[in-house]
Amino acid sequence: MIEKRNAKLEEMKAILSAAQTETRAFTPEEETKYSESKEEIRALDETIKALEEAETIEKRELPQEKKKETVEEMETRAFETYIRGQINETRSGEQNVTMGNNGAVIPVTIAKRIIKEVTDICPILARATMYHVKGTLKIPVWGKANDSHDIAVGYQAEFTELTADAGKFTSVDLEGYLAGALTLIGVSVINNADVDVVGFIVSHMAEKIAEFLEKQLLVGDGSSKAQGITYTTNKKTAASGTAITADELIDIQAQVKQAYQGNACWIMHSETFTAIKKLKDGNNRYLLQDDITGEFPYRLLGKPVFLSDNMPKMESSAKAIVYGDLSALSVNFRENIEIKLLQEKYATQHAVGVVAWFEFDSKVTEHQKVAVLEMGA
Repeated sequence: MIEKRNAKLEEMKAILSAAQTETRAFTPEEETKYSESKEEIRALDETIKALEEAETIEKRELPQEKKKETVEEMETRAFETYIRGQINETRSGEQNVTMGNNGAVIPVTIAKRIIKEVTDICPILARATMYHVKGTLKIPVWGKANDSHDIAVGYQAEFTELTADAGKFTSVDLEGYLAGALTLIGVSVINNADVDVVGFIVSHMAEKIAEFLEKQLLVGDGSSKAQGITYTTNKKTAASGTAITADELIDIQAQVKQAYQGNACWIMHSETFTAIKKLKDGNNRYLLQDDITGEFPYRLLGKPVFLSDNMPKMESSAKAIVYGDLSALSVNFRENIEIKLLQEKYATQHAVGVVAWFEFDSKVTEHQKVAVLEMGA
């Protein structure tokens, strides 16, 4: 651009020089050419100025972006060299893998990748209401003061006293129950140069944690610890202990008010899904519809269906189907997740152990958003 501008400037100087030497005015052709060159130089000046400003802005932003990218790259490289048992070269501003009492602590960026993948794998965790609070979290819940007392709204006459009544706030407490997950990875896999060993550990660990969390967030473990979404008080009982009818599916969907239907979905075991898939309406059409959007394989009564082997099967008194907005479940997932790599402990098995420690708790805090179909006795 600058070279082109200089060339146009030389053309203008040549025209001026010729007229000055011959002591005359511009010819019509010279005047036209001079004006065109002048206008083109003005346009080039504006373009050059804009390009220089853009280059300056890019240079200002580049160090910050590069710094973020470099931290993740450095931690990934340090972690991978440690796993492979290679000598880790410490570069300027870089820290080696942190060593704890029982092994190496996985860098923060790697731990975050594991948790993100857990959320992607576990749909109930992705759709639940998440908190990250240390200590006990008290979630306020509004309800009636008792069975007969609540805030009342109605027609009134002038000079007539309103009847005073009120509801009350209660709270649901979320603690932090300690959970651990251990997975073993063969050294032969780690030594294979063609394997993305960091990605392998991230996906393998995420899968194990997701399996555990999904079961706890759906059905719990029957103890006084974390409670799953099936603990909701909003439920309906099926007539049979081994079969479900289309009418019962319609009824359980109606248990959730219209205001909470927008993000509602179904969760059930694959065997329950197979039984429902065979249900037909009065015109012999299957109730379960293909989802043409491609996000979910099937829709039931207009809502997406999630399958989980952690949901109970259609057995006597089992809570076989969940329907509603999964944000009804509140999860306190503490951020201080610690993931360690154990090299020496499993050396005799020619393996490396990856252990994760985390604290969480879950309870249903908005029962009106979700409903459960319980099989008959």
